[in-house]
Amino acid sequence: MKRKNFLQTSAAVIGGSLLPSLSFADTSSSSVPKKRPIRFAHLTDIHIKPGAVPEAGMAKAFQHVQQLQHKPDFIINGGDLIMDALEADKTKTQAQWDLAKSILQKENSLPLYHTIGNHDVWGWFIKTDKPDNDRLYGKVWAVEMLEMKNRYYSFTKGNWHFIVLDSTQLNPAGGYIGKLDDEQFNWLTEELKTVPADRFICIVSHIPVLSICSSLFFNKTEANGDLLIKRNLMHTDFLALKKIFINYPNIKVCISGHIHLQDELEYLGIKYYCNGAVSGNWWKGEFQEFGPAYAVMELFDDGTVKRTMMKYD
Repeated sequence: MKRKNFLQTSAAVIGGSLLPSLSFADTSSSSVPKKRPIRFAHLTDIHIKPGAVPEAGMAKAFQHVQQLQHKPDFIINGGDLIMDALEADKTKTQAQWDLAKSILQKENSLPLYHTIGNHDVWGWFIKTDKPDNDRLYGKVWAVEMLEMKNRYYSFTKGNWHFIVLDSTQLNPAGGYIGKLDDEQFNWLTEELKTVPADRFICIVSHIPVLSICSSLFFNKTEANGDLLIKRNLMHTDFLALKKIFINYPNIKVCISGHIHLQDELEYLGIKYYCNGAVSGNWWKGEFQEFGPAYAVMELFDDGTVKRTMMKYD
């Protein structure tokens, strides 16, 4: 090889090694090559707030996605984009939304789909002068700031249909519950009927529909040795959802965040992934054993799924 060509080739290799690397090779035993997968980044639980660490962290995460050698087709925000609106006043809430939108405008060039998280909801935890008569109370503010067509919705990419759920419901006795309200449950039931049997389905929720890490959130057992899954940590209507899901073998994957931990399990033919948190321990490093990260999801034309967790810092 001529010295000039050698130097050009070496420079290309070295330059490529400076980019975030990620292997997307299909390791299945099938001799039939798969088509290029639908690839998206799932960034959940960003919890942006004013401050050097969270502002730099959110910017780095989105920069990292843009620089991947195999650039994703789009990004899904898994919810809890802002630090907290549940008990924040209007001024603090607006400041968080303004900051989030400013960073997204500067650091993201990919199509972006949003999920509502519990911390994106305004006013539920305000104890005095409760703003429940305000037009923006609850999820309206988040829907408007994120320019969502509805708090739950669907879209299609190639041979995959995506269903984005609103999994946080107000608990009249205090707090919130992981579940679908009746209106949304009925919508989901009808939505699934419209999806062709040969089109695969990916379901996105903020709170896990099913996970093991929901029982590990507190990093301890109860006094009697039981593991505890509180009703705000996993869908309380999972058994009802299971009865629906089992009728649709084209449902292949459910992804979530909320717990700030990572897990992967398969139940009755569906893969369930909980994809950690961009903010880690709410911008204080690791939460238990899991540091700040996001997931790259690959959805193949045969219905198989691959997840790769990415540390961006």
